Parts: sequence; structure tokens; C-alpha cells
Amino acid sequence: MKIIRADVMGFCSGVRRAVMTADRALESSRGGKVYTFGPLIHNPIALEDFKRRGLEVLHKDEINRLRENDTVVVRAHGVSPDVFEELENTGAEILNGTCPLVQVNQKKCADFVKKGYVIIFTGDKNHGEVDGIYGAAQKAAQEAGTELKFILIKSVEEALENKIIPESSGLKCVLLSQTTFSIRIFDEISCALKEKIPGIEIVKSICPATHERQDSLIRLCADVEGVLVIGGKNSANTTRLFNTAQGLCSNAALIEDASEIPEAFFSLKTVGLTAGASTPDTVIDEVERRLLSEGTMQL
Repeated sequence: MKIIRADVMGFCSGVRRAVMTADRALESSRGGKVYTFGPLIHNPIALEDFKRRGLEVLHKDEINRLRENDTVVVRAHGVSPDVFEELENTGAEILNGTCPLVQVNQKKCADFVKKGYVIIFTGDKNHGEVDGIYGAAQKAAQEAGTELKFILIKSVEEALENKIIPESSGLKCVLLSQTTFSIRIFDEISCALKEKIPGIEIVKSICPATHERQDSLIRLCADVEGVLVIGGKNSANTTRLFNTAQGLCSNAALIEDASEIPEAFFSLKTVGLTAGASTPDTVIDEVERRLLSEGTMQL
């Protein structure tokens, strides 16, 4: 069996930064508990490993439990400014593991709100990053003394609905995006909104790593009989990789670890591997080892 890895896969720089921040927090604990605000990243295996090492997940309604000798790592997806301030007011040590691109996205959104723009945002409802960016928009509106106009959409159909502000209203509009949103869908939405709102500003705030992983997967599918997409099933970018793989390869599967490899893959001659931006290298390595071991045995 031959294994071919996508040339871009696994941890992105933002996730790696958050994981390293959590590692340092555990190593240099001040005697109190070490928390991550919300799940650090969208990968159950990585989270379980951190849990074994003593990292606990803290939710918004639990902030009042923090003590001054505790440490909190803010997740890669970020939090709203109000939540960050509430964490700081507890006196606990706050380590910001927010992806730098997400921080830039929050600032861009806040700046447009202060300039009076209607924010049309492509993203997934209830996603941690979207919650944080909406919070940044809310705070900007409060500071500017303006009413917040924030419209969340995720498809061309929603973009064409009547709730989208028409050009005739005279309002300034801008299209922004969750950093892990599908580039293809974002481009389709952009085209649709340009026709509906000719003066709309388009800001492509999608992380380059998202695009690079998709392009790498497309190249990979041309050279293999099957593709395994490795990552958390609750991860948006991993799910989008899997959707792409399904459209390009007759044998495609989404797995979280080596134990979930479908039996059919052990009989293939060439298997491609890709992984979401929150998938640890160790998990990818274990999937490859099992394929080579059991696949070789069946040949």
C-alpha cells in the first residue's frame, strides 16, 4: 500500500499557537487550576489529552468560580471583548490563545460598525468565532452610539432573501466572513450580493490555510484510490474538506482516529490522507501506521 499525504494538512498556525499556549499554562501553573475558555480547538482527541493533563473547560456561566491563582487560556476562536474583560476582572491570569487572524477579523468588523456600515457576515451560527466577532460588533456599536445592523448568512439563498439590505436604502454595506468559511460559497455569495447591492464592499477575511488545504486536497484526489479526512466531526473546516473529498473521490471517509478507518481502505493500493486544521500530528501518524501495517497484511 502507498500512502500519500496532502502537502498542506493538520494544525494551522493559529491552532498550533493556541495549543502551545495551553502547554505553557500547564507547565507554569501558579498553583491554581488551569482552564480553557470553551473548547480550545475542535478536536476531541486533543481535548481529551489536555483533560488528562489537568486542563479544564470553563464556560461563560462559570466565570465566577475563578480565583486569582487560576489560569485561563482563551481558545483559538476567540471570545467577545465583554467576555475577555469579565475574565480579566476575576484577577486570574488570562493567556490569549486567539488566532491572530481572528483578532484582525474582530477589529475589521468593529471598525466598519463604527463607520455606520451594515455588516453582512458569512459564517456558521453558534460557532465560537462568530460569537466573538458579533460581540466585538456589539461593543463597537455601543461605543459609537449607533444601532448594530449585523446579518449572518451561510448560503446564496439566504443572501438573496429580502432581509438583505437593498441598495435603495442608502445604507453602506460590507461583506465579511468567518476565517474558516468555504471560499467557494463565499465567492458565490459575493457575486450574488454585488448584483443585489452594487455598492457593497467585499472583504475576504478567510484564512489562507483554509484555501491551501482545499487546493492541496484537490491535487491529492487525482493521485489516489481513496481519501481519509482526519479530524473532529464537530470541526467546520474538517467537514468542508470531507465534502470536497466526497465530490472528487469515490472512496472518501471522515475519521477522528485510526480506529475508525473503514475496512475497505485496507485493500486499496493508494490512499490519500488529509486533516483538518485542529488535527494533531500524532493522530495523523497513527492513521498512517495502521494503514501500512494492516494494509500490508492483507495484500
